[in-house]
Amino acid sequence: MSTSTTVNQKELFGQPVGLYILFFTEMWERFSFYGMKALLIFYLTKYHLFSDDSGNLLIGSYAALVYAVPVIGGFIADRYLGFRKAIVFGGVLLVLGHLGMAYEGNAATQSMTGEIIRDNQALQFFYFSLSLIILGVGFLKANISSLVGELYEVGDKRRDSGFTIFYMGINLGSFLATIICVWLGEEYGWSYGFGAAGVGMFFGLVTFVYGKKYLNGKGESTAPELLKKTFFGIKIEWLIYIISLLSVFVFWQMVQSHEVVSSSLMVAGVLSAVYILYYSITQVDKKAREQLFALTILIVFTIIFWALFEQAYTSLNLFADRVLDRGDIPAGSFLSLNALFIILLAPVFAWLWVKLGKYNPNTAVKFSLALMLVGLGFGSLVLGINISEMGKVGMIWLVITYFLHTCGELCLSPVGLSAVTKLSPPKIVGFMMGVWFLATASSEFIASILANIASVDTSNGTAPDLNIAKESYLVLFEYLFYTGLIFGVLLLIVSPFIKKLMHGVDKELNS
Repeated sequence: MSTSTTVNQKELFGQPVGLYILFFTEMWERFSFYGMKALLIFYLTKYHLFSDDSGNLLIGSYAALVYAVPVIGGFIADRYLGFRKAIVFGGVLLVLGHLGMAYEGNAATQSMTGEIIRDNQALQFFYFSLSLIILGVGFLKANISSLVGELYEVGDKRRDSGFTIFYMGINLGSFLATIICVWLGEEYGWSYGFGAAGVGMFFGLVTFVYGKKYLNGKGESTAPELLKKTFFGIKIEWLIYIISLLSVFVFWQMVQSHEVVSSSLMVAGVLSAVYILYYSITQVDKKAREQLFALTILIVFTIIFWALFEQAYTSLNLFADRVLDRGDIPAGSFLSLNALFIILLAPVFAWLWVKLGKYNPNTAVKFSLALMLVGLGFGSLVLGINISEMGKVGMIWLVITYFLHTCGELCLSPVGLSAVTKLSPPKIVGFMMGVWFLATASSEFIASILANIASVDTSNGTAPDLNIAKESYLVLFEYLFYTGLIFGVLLLIVSPFIKKLMHGVDKELNS
């Protein structure tokens, strides 16, 4: 037996060693991503003096592109590069983008007449760094999730627990980032917080490159000969990298235009829907077609869930900063509650689903529970604002919100990632994982528009009147409370139909 074969067969705690390589890669990648994202709305509104509207929309454009580009990255990995090379390429771009964020330039100033003077050169460098991150996530995010699925053979019962462990890596990275990067950013300066995010991504890239030997040869290109062919003297593989790098300049401009991002999302959504319909009719049998339709319906409902859930980085972050009675705790640190609750509750939910046995809710019912829970989370804030009278809102209400939102996430996200790999036809798993993130992109865009319902006029980055701010957030949170409950009940009603379309895969997902 060769040494490489021995390495490939190694397991740790009953799982392939490659899973833990992907765990730590994703942990550091999410550390960099969430660390930067936690600081972003404060950096824009306090340092560059963006209005709430402008800050929310910029974050919406950025986040939408971050989750939309994996559709392209997944397709390129499926057809050409393979998951491993796509992840390495994405990791390099992410390191460069996050380190670029460490350059902050000069702070904006506001004159007596209200005119705001910004360091436009620093802002353009900031936008370019965002575009590198957008492309980097596009090549890494969907493909690393797909690579987790490739580590397991069809029917391997370890798959779901493997995804659960992988998901814990995501949240460990998020938890550490929202503590460390937020503290560094607010205590020592924005460049320290953003720089720490870049260092984290570097660790992730090194981990993945080092761990190649533990991936069992998975994630390699399905068309290696094609990659070696040349076009005008350039290898196809390098041509893919060059064209991808040139697209950074496109994203550089797009991230600054909310309208362009909106149109692009609509086009991408329509094209994805057309391709899914075409593939389901011409390439697969009736059973696979109905499973693909079931997955598509579930994905549509995730848009609503994430549009509510992703208020965390805009309206909820600003709410914590301006309205919450939080003492000396940095506002952005409350974001760590979501990751902390996931780490604590994920084993509880995993135990609960098994304990329920035949009463274990099917996937569509779990998705409906997720929607109702995220709605109830905003109900907690509505109650907190209403009983706070003239003062600030108690921290406990935001803690309850993140607790309920996390319970909703645990009903939807882990089983959702697994559902994509199980309900998708094998040849388009990467593409459908990209569609999953495209749905998240749409919700990020919608989330930024919703957040603007609670926009508050600011002066030098601070909200001038507590009661006006409270009233603005109350209007938004009431709307989100009812939205979550209504769509949750609707999905509950149609859940038997979705279960039928899944043809027994639902039993695997809930076993």
